[in-house]
Amino acid sequence: MNELRDEMIKWRHDIHKYPELGFYENRTAKKIENLLKSFGVETHANIGGTGVVGVLKNGSSDNAIGLRADMDALPIQEMGRSNHKSCHDGKFHGCGHDGHCAMLLGAAKNLSKYKNFDGTVYFIFQPSEEDGRGALAMMDDGLFDKFPMQAIYGIHNMPGITKGDIALRSGQMMTSEDNFVIELNGKGGHASMPHLTIDPIVAGAEVVTAMQSIISRSLSPEEWGVLSITEFITDGARNIIPSNVIIKGDVRTLDPKVQIKIEKRMREIVDGIAKCHLIKASVEYSYEFIALKNSKKETEAAAKAAIAVVGKNAVEVNCSICPASEDFAQFLKVVPGCFVLLGAGEGDNQPPLHNPYYDYEDDLLTIGLRYWSKLVEQQLKMN
Repeated sequence: MNELRDEMIKWRHDIHKYPELGFYENRTAKKIENLLKSFGVETHANIGGTGVVGVLKNGSSDNAIGLRADMDALPIQEMGRSNHKSCHDGKFHGCGHDGHCAMLLGAAKNLSKYKNFDGTVYFIFQPSEEDGRGALAMMDDGLFDKFPMQAIYGIHNMPGITKGDIALRSGQMMTSEDNFVIELNGKGGHASMPHLTIDPIVAGAEVVTAMQSIISRSLSPEEWGVLSITEFITDGARNIIPSNVIIKGDVRTLDPKVQIKIEKRMREIVDGIAKCHLIKASVEYSYEFIALKNSKKETEAAAKAAIAVVGKNAVEVNCSICPASEDFAQFLKVVPGCFVLLGAGEGDNQPPLHNPYYDYEDDLLTIGLRYWSKLVEQQLKMN
């Protein structure tokens, strides 16, 4: 399989250089479609928008599994200086989806060449994972009706885990994600005469501070949640007290009941502070990602394949719950499966995901290829 390493690196660097956001992965999808066809893989395009599904059959078995990679990039300006740096300002593969695509393409080429399995493999290249819309779009377009499978598997690279190690767990694996937008509307004016204004900045600062109490004072020690303020936007200027403030943020939980509790408390806090400051306020709270839960049988299968590839000491079969969220969870509501994390390295020299200096580790490509191939070989055994 090492002979595919250089090809996978070439594919990844090309996809990295020309990143595309969710549902606009036209060039990426076309490249994937053409490569799959060149491997002799039956290819279906435009599934759920820009999604691509490759179908590889061998033998006589009716058994089928799906392997999924995500294609979309992030709306971030890349700051690295690699030769494959993004050509598109404000867009780049800062989550490693370029690597996910390259690994799955490598597996498709390898499996199409050796055909050491009995059944059907579906290579699923999904659009728009980052905003949580792509999986649902593919399912709404008949993904599991057109391509029936008994199980589906996914993989994501993860900085903070030893490079090349694989982490997974049965049951709850990743969190839900909610987003919120708080608008505060006051009365702007001259910065030298604040008594003539109704200042939404002061109210907004109180909202930000008070929100920190939701996790620490409104949830019990047995409950889990993370609430982050990510944007504070005003229409003010150097000498202008603004009329409007917008506060945006992100919430992660493990339990739908906690989601409801956090939303309720947030609305109470914003309403109370708005009344104290005589301003108008509104809260938009949206449930974006559901929690990801791996099924037991498929997790055992994934662990078996991982151990065969990287060794028992490099596989954590009961890892900690990852506080990030993943669109793959929508697939797992319909079809059993398992989502694993592939370690991208630890330490100060390894930027985290969604960092402007992040770049996928090319050394992981061969590991991903071997994992996918071994999983297919074991789950679709030849008689």
